[in-house]
Amino acid sequence: MTAALAGAAGFAQFGASSALADVAKSFGEPSTTGNSVAAQVGLSFTILGIGLGIIRLAALASLPLAGLADRLGRRRVMLGCTALGLACSAAAAFSPSYWWFVALFALGRPLLATTNTVSGVIAAEETRSSGRTKAIALVTAGWGAGTGLIAVVRGVAGAALSWRGLFGLVVIPLAAMPLLGRRLEEPDRFQRLRRDAGGTPRWRGRILGRTPVALRPRLRLVTVLIAMLGLVTGPANALVFVYSESVLGLPRLATAGMVAAAGILGLGGLVVGRWAADRLGRRVTAGTAQAVIAAAAMLTYSGSPAAAISGYLLAILASSVLGPAVGALAAELFPTSVRATVAGWMSVAGILGAVGGLVLFGVLVTALNSFLVAAATVALPVLAVCPLYARLPETLGMELEESAPD
Repeated sequence: MTAALAGAAGFAQFGASSALADVAKSFGEPSTTGNSVAAQVGLSFTILGIGLGIIRLAALASLPLAGLADRLGRRRVMLGCTALGLACSAAAAFSPSYWWFVALFALGRPLLATTNTVSGVIAAEETRSSGRTKAIALVTAGWGAGTGLIAVVRGVAGAALSWRGLFGLVVIPLAAMPLLGRRLEEPDRFQRLRRDAGGTPRWRGRILGRTPVALRPRLRLVTVLIAMLGLVTGPANALVFVYSESVLGLPRLATAGMVAAAGILGLGGLVVGRWAADRLGRRVTAGTAQAVIAAAAMLTYSGSPAAAISGYLLAILASSVLGPAVGALAAELFPTSVRATVAGWMSVAGILGAVGGLVLFGVLVTALNSFLVAAATVALPVLAVCPLYARLPETLGMELEESAPD
């Protein structure tokens, strides 16, 4: 059920990126005679980057929401956030302007980001060390299936389904929430912690993301690594479809094919990522995959349709390899009492990195009219920090109570 809820959240959240080309044309003024990026797309990449940056920045509210999961329980927070987030995304179908579209997605983004964050926590807490990466991979696959499905539906339906109709489809998973909610259970580890604490775990200040002093150096390093990853994945994932369709001229069906192929590669990447994390270690798998993602982003925006497709697919593959390793490492480095709060901090770090990447990328593309220079500017710093994973403790083969006791 955790994977299903993650998939529903992914379906709703990825709509802003997958249909961005249609949204830009609907609210902008595309021209077939102009040579600028804005003329081709309808809105400038600066406006698109700022809009997506606002949506990502709104997800900072996921930190206190994730902190609530350490107070009220994983199940209650995940169900509430998923339902409200889906409702906001469905309402975006009625947006009267681009900035209304941004505002409605900004309302839903922190809620759906919390769903994604807490789903990883549940997967980690419900499993032993030998099966932890498998569970995290399954939840990641659910999220990926949801994000891929909305892009495939858009591509297959073509002009018969407008972006408004596409977002209207979010009411389907919203209607299924009562059924999914009945089958979602609270993790045993959290229930034991609650019993040991006499009902409710001590959480003073934790709603705002407070963590024990001894854990903060480790938390700072993890958040820096995740923030740098967001710097490149923000523009690489959120703008690739509008770039492919409006700049390179690829048809909708081609981008739908990219997403379908990415789904297959993503599943393969999860298998490889699980194997590597359980055999080679969490740190080396995560560091290597993050470096490949940065290189793939530069390939994506190097200027040809073949490069865009291959770069996008390589980034998806590497991201899938990264997911089980980072998810397991983060869960195993921090105790149950603050695990959801720490996951919230990691989500915030990724958001801040992505916002910075989107805004910087959009400004550079508009100013220089060069996608490759913009991509290299956000990707090279990410490559530089990848060796810092070696400074984290290796947790391979350790149970949560061993690697991070409460």
